[in-house]
Amino acid sequence: MTGIVTKIKHNRDKAIGIGTNTHAVKYLNQDFEALRKECLQRRRLFEDDLFEALPSSLGFKELGPTSYKARGIQWKRPQELCSNPLFIEKNASRTDICQGALGDCWLLAAIGSLTLNKQVLCRVVPQDQNFEKDWYAGIFHFEFWQFGEWVDVVVDDRLPTKDGELVFVHSEERSEFWSALLEKAYAKLNGCYEALSGGSTTEGFEDFTGGIAEQHDLSESEPHLFHIIKEALKRGSLLGCSIDISSASDSEAVTHQKLVKGHAYSVTGAERVEYRGSPVELVRIRNPWGQVEWTGAWSDKSSEWRYVNKEVSEGLHNRCEDGEFWMSFSEFKRKYSRLEICHLTPDALTGVDIKKWAESEFEDTWRRGVSAGGCRNFPRSFWTNPQFVIKLEEMDEEPDDGEDGCTVIVGVMQKNKRRRRKMGEDMETIGFAIYDLPKEYSGQKQVHLKQNFFLRNRSAARSETFINLREVCNHFSLPPGEYLIIPSTFEPNKNGDFYVRVFTEKPASFVEIDDPVDSHVEKIDIDRDDIDDRFKRLFGQLAGHDVEISAFELRKILNRVLMKRDDIKTSGFSLPTCRAMVSMVDKDGSGKLGLVEFKILWTKIEKFLDIYRERDGDGSGCMSSSEMRLAVEDAGFTLNNPLHQIIVARYSEPSLTIDFDNFVCCLIRLEYLFDAFKEVADKGTGKMNLKLHEWLDLVML
Repeated sequence: MTGIVTKIKHNRDKAIGIGTNTHAVKYLNQDFEALRKECLQRRRLFEDDLFEALPSSLGFKELGPTSYKARGIQWKRPQELCSNPLFIEKNASRTDICQGALGDCWLLAAIGSLTLNKQVLCRVVPQDQNFEKDWYAGIFHFEFWQFGEWVDVVVDDRLPTKDGELVFVHSEERSEFWSALLEKAYAKLNGCYEALSGGSTTEGFEDFTGGIAEQHDLSESEPHLFHIIKEALKRGSLLGCSIDISSASDSEAVTHQKLVKGHAYSVTGAERVEYRGSPVELVRIRNPWGQVEWTGAWSDKSSEWRYVNKEVSEGLHNRCEDGEFWMSFSEFKRKYSRLEICHLTPDALTGVDIKKWAESEFEDTWRRGVSAGGCRNFPRSFWTNPQFVIKLEEMDEEPDDGEDGCTVIVGVMQKNKRRRRKMGEDMETIGFAIYDLPKEYSGQKQVHLKQNFFLRNRSAARSETFINLREVCNHFSLPPGEYLIIPSTFEPNKNGDFYVRVFTEKPASFVEIDDPVDSHVEKIDIDRDDIDDRFKRLFGQLAGHDVEISAFELRKILNRVLMKRDDIKTSGFSLPTCRAMVSMVDKDGSGKLGLVEFKILWTKIEKFLDIYRERDGDGSGCMSSSEMRLAVEDAGFTLNNPLHQIIVARYSEPSLTIDFDNFVCCLIRLEYLFDAFKEVADKGTGKMNLKLHEWLDLVML
């Protein structure tokens, strides 16, 4: 199935609700209920042939088949590890997640925060799963958010072990397995376990909630950050923090006060207490290792708790070595480097008292030579990037900074890069720019702003940096108005699929803008009497005894003319191009051109030649893909990004240049298709109703 067909099907599925949390997409087309039922009927345990208990499911490099880390690993089911396995013992809690031999503390910190919100946890971990005899069939499933849709991932319960112990994530209770199975499902979604090594907690936050995550640099934190943390926790947001490292040797190094550098922690609480008559702000933090805790002020064994009200102290203070501890907010900002907050989508929250974000989203692509224009450093191509407009009308009621404005969180996420790590792909460097939309374009959806606008206007806001992470996300306060958002890779011509989201305090309209699909080609109307004698004599010499010109003859004629020109680089017209030209102007269906038909075609070619030379800005004799886009407009067509993508894929060379033959072939094809549609479309509807053979008749020409 082609990419275009796949995209059309995806959009139609999304329109009817497929991909929501209540109607998740079946990952790899595996239906959990059907597979479980089949296993129960056959009295056999499920074995997943799409994520097998083999070294390839472990990894590709450090966990590859020949690596020492993979030696001795055996895949075992929970019944082989304990006598009475449980999916969840009592309730899922933060202590159910202990890190194993995989560098995915970022993921475990996200899972730990997930357990604080029962409603959100149940969206990811279906609670009706267990190891009881009548239910159990060796199969489990979990749901993850992936770039705008929820997917249901099926796994068997064969888990990697060494010496009878789970190798990767595990619960403090040896008999509990939900966290290990969740990790396995996430590894399957991303290709293998090793693909989970290294990452940002925000990535896990988003894939468990569908929310949008932002980062705060704690060395330059805003004055209202403690209030933001408390409000985020009240909203059910997920929070994580970490300490930056200065070298690889610092990674997971433990400080003298037992903080781990380069390690992902969860922020699980924020409270203000009275300490010796003065208020102190505290934050609660969890280490996903389940041990190694802060030993400074306000730690489990610190003396500060003696001077706090006994009831308050007993409600907050826990002396267990469980990986969770308190510290003062001021110390937190000094010791930690960054804070990550994942804001949840409206559908993840219930209750009339909970403040919810308004959310808008779009999927799109950067394609080499078409819509991958690079950042603003590349003005000749930057304008070709996809463009989106957001309209902010209502100001916030209680802005965090006390100033009037509209809160906007913009996130741009590149898709499927972690899954392709085993194929050698890495993250592109991405970012975005925001411009004030000129009033003359207000309310218009079908206008793609061109190069001159960006040469003459500065951005109103932009991403803090271009960075090679899955997502770049920033928080802004903007005056009411309309704004143009341009997501891009840093360098042009980098292919990628991306997902852009905007969260706002108040409802806001958010649309993708693009040129309309239309044709304004002027029809050439020529009578025989309009043709001068000189052209008639020329035609007579070229046409021969049958007084008509075939596609073969047309090719010889045009190539003879082109070979005399030094301002156009071409290997000459191909036979398919000449056949297309004949088909378009052949009125009587003879497959050949008479005098009037030839004159019409000749006039068209002369016009195409003028456009081609004018748009060849560097005089190279070839046209670049961005020049082609403007040339198509000069010829009388307006096309959207997907159609320009098809044109470049179909008509350009590997160097993204288009020669004159392909340029003419493209314009001839466009004109034929527009004319054919207008001829057979139902009047006034803009739609065409064809039988299969009729549609084939049209497109095969």
